[in-house]
Amino acid sequence: MGRYVFKLPDVGEGTAEAEISAWHVVVGDRVEEDQPLVDVTTDKAIVEISAPVSGTVISLHGAAGEMVAVGADLVVLEVEGNGGTKVSKTQFTHAPSSAAALHQQLSSAPEASAETAAQAVRLPTARLAAAEAPALRRVAANEPAAFSTRTPGEKSVAAPAVRRRAQELGVALQFVPGSGPGGRITHADLDAFLAGGGQVSRLVGCAALPKQGIEEHKVIGIRRKIAERMQEAKRRIPHFSYIEEVDVTTLEALRLHVNTKYAQQRPKLTLLPFLMRALVSALPAHPEINARFDDDNGVIRRHEGVHIGIATQTPNGLVVPVVRHAETRDLWECASEVARLANAARDGKAAREDLAGSTITITSLGALGGVATTPVINYPEVAIVGVNKLLERPVVRDGQIVVRKMMNLSCSFDHRVVDGWNAAEFVQALKNFLEQPATLFID
Repeated sequence: MGRYVFKLPDVGEGTAEAEISAWHVVVGDRVEEDQPLVDVTTDKAIVEISAPVSGTVISLHGAAGEMVAVGADLVVLEVEGNGGTKVSKTQFTHAPSSAAALHQQLSSAPEASAETAAQAVRLPTARLAAAEAPALRRVAANEPAAFSTRTPGEKSVAAPAVRRRAQELGVALQFVPGSGPGGRITHADLDAFLAGGGQVSRLVGCAALPKQGIEEHKVIGIRRKIAERMQEAKRRIPHFSYIEEVDVTTLEALRLHVNTKYAQQRPKLTLLPFLMRALVSALPAHPEINARFDDDNGVIRRHEGVHIGIATQTPNGLVVPVVRHAETRDLWECASEVARLANAARDGKAAREDLAGSTITITSLGALGGVATTPVINYPEVAIVGVNKLLERPVVRDGQIVVRKMMNLSCSFDHRVVDGWNAAEFVQALKNFLEQPATLFID
């Protein structure tokens, strides 16, 4: 038997380090070649790394949330033969979050003994998605378990699964001694409490006990990358927003007509492809908007091609896949590409090139879009177009009150590059194209 040291491979061009998101194995596990070992997070995606050989896990290097350099030790395996060291071009895939599946697995698993539970706490947490895993303080292997008791009203600390189980059992956690770090209550502690005659609270008509628990969530993985990018954008860019209402009654009538006419031949169109075409039509007259600002070198790069980022909510957080060269696509091509990118992003399978290079971004919350928003610019772009919800509202037309389909556009701009007048002209151009949709198809 020998030892095989597997080092972190290069998970993408230019990546010097990656953050551990979640382990799929623990010490002592038997793994087979190509079996998933760990998820790591780069600037753009979660990457699942597989085992290059079969063997037994001897040690894991790094916990969830820690950064690991490319080429650093990642996993040590006991293997047949002499073993060795390898920095592999191992196959890896972009992995979606698996926290929900893990939670279901843990909830349905049989309860372990107190000794087994204590050992489980000391092992690296497995299969927790980076953006959703609670930050658990682990007990060191040589640290004795010390029970913590608390008085009524003192705050209790427990994982969500433990809290839910205690609620189902009718157990008030503030009366349960905790053996975990800082008095954290485990499943084994619940078992010990009930086995020792601990009482449950099932009295009908009694006032509910005050809730004192606190859940700690370490900001890691994609969630941390989002936080860093948003902070960087707000720190570096002096934002200003311009909000305008748009009458989309005629556009909606056209959209419904087109969808009905081509229902059997073409995919259904939403408002988004029309807005993308309006951007393509408006930007040539406003080249300062379709730009990226390299503020480190003091260079504004105006792009002829329109590469539209589409802000997309995924289980791992907000990502921005890019529809490249929107100026070459018709309505249905735009719709198909948006659907492809959105599905890939939500499944965690978007390629790196799908998530970079946008020159302007559209963000929309659909029916939750509210009346107005102040979207954050996708740095280093200089503008973002926010779409608010579409509503029927009474408006005045030719001295008469009529019901029209209205929608607000909430756009933010980089005031270092875009003046208020230019921003207003650009939004008014978008408005004109959307209110007179026939002009979208006139060259």
